[in-house]
Amino acid sequence: MTLERTRADGAWRWAKVAALAIALAAGVAVATAAFVAGAAATANADVDPTWMNRTPDFKWSGTLKAGQIVEIKGINGRISAEAAKGDQVEITAWKHGHHSDPAEVKIELIPHAGGITVCSVYPTPFGSPANTCEPGEGGHSHTRNNDVEVHFVVKVPAGIGFTGRTVNGRVTAEGLTGPIEAYTVNGSVEISTTSHAEAETVNGSIRATLGATSWSDPIEFKTVNGHIELNLPPAVNADVDASTVNGSIESDLPWMMHGKIGRTHMRGTINKGGSALRLETVNGGIKIGSGT
Repeated sequence: MTLERTRADGAWRWAKVAALAIALAAGVAVATAAFVAGAAATANADVDPTWMNRTPDFKWSGTLKAGQIVEIKGINGRISAEAAKGDQVEITAWKHGHHSDPAEVKIELIPHAGGITVCSVYPTPFGSPANTCEPGEGGHSHTRNNDVEVHFVVKVPAGIGFTGRTVNGRVTAEGLTGPIEAYTVNGSVEISTTSHAEAETVNGSIRATLGATSWSDPIEFKTVNGHIELNLPPAVNADVDASTVNGSIESDLPWMMHGKIGRTHMRGTINKGGSALRLETVNGGIKIGSGT
């Protein structure tokens, strides 16, 4: 199975199926360790600091309304977000190619009712639908062996949401105040917000800190090969369903357990409950910590 003929936004779903199949075929053991080590090492390697000393290949700044979202959609390359000092959204991007031509990869910005979406749009491979930039899970982005990396750095003002989607690269979003969504395939996720968030990867760990004590829609944190560390406020009201295959589940917050209690699957209520929270991994542990 390859990612060549898939949409970038859905690529992690295909990769997750493949990774799960490998794990289950091996008896859900650590047979994937060699693959994980190679993929994760590449995706999580620190970016050469010299790229930030170059003139950016893309730069944009502007304002959004409270509650709107900044969405970044990439394929190869890391996405980093941090809190802005003022009310301006700032997006900067650098491109780098080992064998492919960076000039062939365009960076497009699409304004819409929900905010803005910025995509790295790769040249369309022969015989494939045209690559497009669209909000959310819309659009197409096929690469077919194009190795150009696009690294995004985003400054997000207070009250603005952030969504980061990539395939090969880590996603970080630290110190934000709006909701966060983070998706990758080969890379770790590190996020923190005073609001709520969710994240998903395949080959990588997830570390998240939430400030919200309740939320309306269910939120999920999922990986296949990696651990999950989630910090929640002591006053959080959540219905938690946590499961792993090769790992253990720990919590600093007291639960009211429901049903059978096991080392690898726990279901219960924290405080009053009501906000659905799902934590799932295959090869890794789950830790719920108490944030401030």
